[in-house]
Formats: sequence, C-alpha cells, structure tokens
Amino acid sequence: MALRKIFNMTAAWAMLAAAGAAHADATLDRIRERGKVAIGVLVNGGVFGSIDPATRQLVGWNPELARALAQGLGAQVDLVPVQTATRVQFLISGKVDLLVASMELNPERAQILGYAPTPFYRVGGAAAIRKGSGIHEWEDLRGKPVCVSQGSSFADPLSRQYGAQVKGYKSSSDSLLALRGGQCVAAVHDSTLIYPLLKSNPEWSGYEAPIAGTILPADSVVWTRKGETDTIAAVDRIVRGWHRSGWLIDTEKRLGIEPALPLLQDLHRRAEQEGWPPVVAQAATQAASQAESATPAAGK
Repeated sequence: MALRKIFNMTAAWAMLAAAGAAHADATLDRIRERGKVAIGVLVNGGVFGSIDPATRQLVGWNPELARALAQGLGAQVDLVPVQTATRVQFLISGKVDLLVASMELNPERAQILGYAPTPFYRVGGAAAIRKGSGIHEWEDLRGKPVCVSQGSSFADPLSRQYGAQVKGYKSSSDSLLALRGGQCVAAVHDSTLIYPLLKSNPEWSGYEAPIAGTILPADSVVWTRKGETDTIAAVDRIVRGWHRSGWLIDTEKRLGIEPALPLLQDLHRRAEQEGWPPVVAQAATQAASQAESATPAAGK
C-alpha cells in the first residue's frame, strides 16, 4: 500500500507540474524585483541540515549552499524547511523558488521539474540496521519490512529489485523512529544522513550500516520549476563557480563531512581545465544573520 501511495503521489506531481509550466521564466525576474529568494532545504539532522539549538538558525551543508546560492543571485534568502514528502509540491506550487533539499537527479523527477545540470554532490541510499540482525547485503531484505520516507526514490529499487516490503513514512525522523520501534528491519535514507547518525550519535550505538555500497547513487542538483531556463542558467553558473573556486571542497572540510567525496575534486579539476568562472561564497555564512529571513522550523 505504501508503495502504491508513493506512485500515486508521483502522478499528482506530474499534474501539478503541467499547471506550473505557466511560471515559465518569471522566477528569476521575481527574485531580482523583490530582492529575495525562497529556497526549500531539507533539515533532518546532522551536518547536512539541522537546527542550531542556541540560535535556532538552520545550519549545515544544505542551508549553507542555499545561502551561498542566494548571495550569488544577489538576493536575501528565505530558508524554508521541507520534508521529503512535501518538497516537490512546495516547489511546483510556488511556496519556494528553488530546492536544495538532498533530492538527487533521476529520470522521473527530471520529467516534472527543471534543474541546474552541474551537480554539487553525489548521494546514494544506505541502510540503518540493528546490530546482530543477520543482514549483510541488499538481497537479505527480501520479504522483510523496510522503512523509507514518503516520496523516496529508494522505494522502487528496494521493492522491485530486492523484494523488500516498503513502508513509507512522512519524514526520515518518523522512518527512523519506526526502525527503533521494531516496525521494520532497516531504514533506508541518504548516506549523508545515515553514516553521520550512526557514527556520532550514542543513541544509535546498537545500529550499524553493514551493507557495503549505496543504493541508487545519483547526483545532487539544485531544482527549479520546469521550463525556467533563465533561472537554470543563472543557478548553474553559480554552482560551476563554486567548483572552480574550490568552495564546495572547503565547505565539506569545514563541516567535517567524511569521507570526502571524490566527485568534488574531479569537478574542481575540470572547472580549472575548462576555465569555468569562479564564484567565491565565503561570506554567505557570516552574513546569514543580517541577510536571512528564515521560515520558522516549527512549521515543519
């Protein structure tokens, strides 16, 4: 049932996308006119997106990239927390202008949304599993309940390729809570969430990620509405500039994201060889308190 619900949601997104085509290239003009850009960011804990308990600011990889993106567009940023199940609807309906939301590129999403083609990261799915479960390979999930977030791209291969009984939850937090509650044998989410969680959170000391490699490794990109060619071009120039200047590599190091992603080094070398114009975004984080109008995370 959960898998059928995910497929139905995809069909609904397609219908919304057709209606959203009327936005055309108006987004970039609107951003320039109002001097502000609304960017949806996924904040599910850890170094890729969390809430600083002292300042209540959104911090981590996704928020920092969103701030730097706004800076490159010459606008203030309105950070809008989104969930896996709602991020596409937020973009198509116009609640946000762009998405930096741990949403990887795949053919289904590319049919209904636009995106800047230069990736800023590459992510696959990893499985959190209770120690001693006897699960060591993806094939060991066959016939067993596996928790994912609603709208997760991992649902299809888990079901079709590995025969898992996929159970969709509203958010990754709900999915992980279901794992701890014994409602599934594994919770599959972005490796950028699973690996730091198991490494640094003592509450998860009884769990591990024993399956080597990730499922569906894919490029992380900035998403737009379909057909917004001007916006796509402007965003892609900024992302290419990050690679040329080495800012993404520096940010990965500063945030302590491990292991380092080889893709960032590869794209930095390519940017230098091909002469991509550099974009230095070191002021994005420091200026956040003055330039940011953050949507309260309590509404998440």
